[in-house]
Amino acid sequence: MNHGPAEDKTATGKNTAEQSFKDKKILVMGLGLLGGGVETVKFLAQNKANLTVTDLRSKLQLKAVLRTLKRIKNILYVLGRHARKDFINSDLIVKNPGVKPDSPFLEIARKHHTPITSDMGIFFKNYPGHIIGVTGTRGKSTTAYLIWKFLKAGLDQKKSPKVFLGGNIGKSALEFIPLVKNRDWVVLELSSFQLHDLALEKQSPEIAVLTNIFPDHLNWHKNFVDYLRSKSCIFSFQKKDDLIFINGEDKICQRAVKGAKAKIILVTPRLPKKLEKIVIQNLGQHHKNSVALARAVAKHFDIGDQKVLKVLKKFRGLGGRQEIVKTVGGVTWINDTTSTMPEATIAALNRFSILAEKTSGRLILIAGGQDKNLDFKKMARAIDKSVSVLILLPGKATEKLKKSLEKTGFKEKNMVEIDSMLEAVTKAKNLAQKGDLIIFSPGATSFGLFNNEFDRGRQFLNSIKRLTKHP
Repeated sequence: MNHGPAEDKTATGKNTAEQSFKDKKILVMGLGLLGGGVETVKFLAQNKANLTVTDLRSKLQLKAVLRTLKRIKNILYVLGRHARKDFINSDLIVKNPGVKPDSPFLEIARKHHTPITSDMGIFFKNYPGHIIGVTGTRGKSTTAYLIWKFLKAGLDQKKSPKVFLGGNIGKSALEFIPLVKNRDWVVLELSSFQLHDLALEKQSPEIAVLTNIFPDHLNWHKNFVDYLRSKSCIFSFQKKDDLIFINGEDKICQRAVKGAKAKIILVTPRLPKKLEKIVIQNLGQHHKNSVALARAVAKHFDIGDQKVLKVLKKFRGLGGRQEIVKTVGGVTWINDTTSTMPEATIAALNRFSILAEKTSGRLILIAGGQDKNLDFKKMARAIDKSVSVLILLPGKATEKLKKSLEKTGFKEKNMVEIDSMLEAVTKAKNLAQKGDLIIFSPGATSFGLFNNEFDRGRQFLNSIKRLTKHP
């Protein structure tokens, strides 16, 4: 059985980490609201670092996050601001991936030659096993999850290497360092922010997977070229014997990997009939690319379609990704909160417009939010084609979408603007008729009205629960 292209690493892990961080003055820049910063703090505290934590958010804003760290003593918190001296007098700065690289405080650190890293930088330096990295604009969470499930199903977890899942999918990779042996594998979902930081360490995973590339996060990256450059870091530092699996039908992916040192494996979304039937039935057409890529990685580990099929029969997709929540009174509710870009909403509308035809119902779409400097023209045309009622959340992306909708001829009477999630769900419920589908697919980021896309997803689900207790 082939366990991958790389040779076994020396088992380092916990001991090496303690040697690296013990008694060092380390500044953690950005706790964040998703837990990544928390796990970084816990890891460094466990390895006996002297910690200062700084975040521009206030103590009140970070209340829930700080609660998870209350048992850790001797942490100096600088909240609601950054202190210049912390960026000069620290032995190391560990930045949250969400912090922009052009931060003036990071520039201060660079001028004073203070080393800067990230949680992924720490992980890659201290993790003793092997890494499969997955990135892309869309589908990376599903692809990473399926690779993990296929490998767990196909490898004997008692005798063969163990397989872990973490990264941008919501599980800090730092948790795995004390647990793994040198033959184990971790599957990491990697965002463009994480990859940008990883470039500082000149590190790439041994097996890289690239799902697709669309313009995204252009409010964080300087431009699309900068975004593409960050995504390319998943293979930029690979060796000759490493592997990169890419979507063979994505032209941008194909152009991006030209000149890569690793062996390139082109994967098409075409699947055997048995697999394709299950995918379309349980997940939708748009998941074919993720399944095909994950299957190709599984095949590299000598895992056959029998194991793949067994996993797919039970898989209904990850939460918040075109998730069919429930049907009440003939009305179906769909949670697609992870749609943070127009292309994701377009994919949802394409899928569920077919279902609406079968139920003789309409599509009611809840969308909008903040902008990432993206183009909403295609999303507007998709809305005009298939959406009967549009309910809009506030934000700069919403304003851009409205301007694009004006050019399509979408009728204003079919558009409602609201101020909260509960109001949006209430409005949708009151307007819905038997056979209708209510889709929450924002096509934009969440910040402003919500903490993050998962917070707005929770609010959507809680609002449904509240309003449909007595249908």
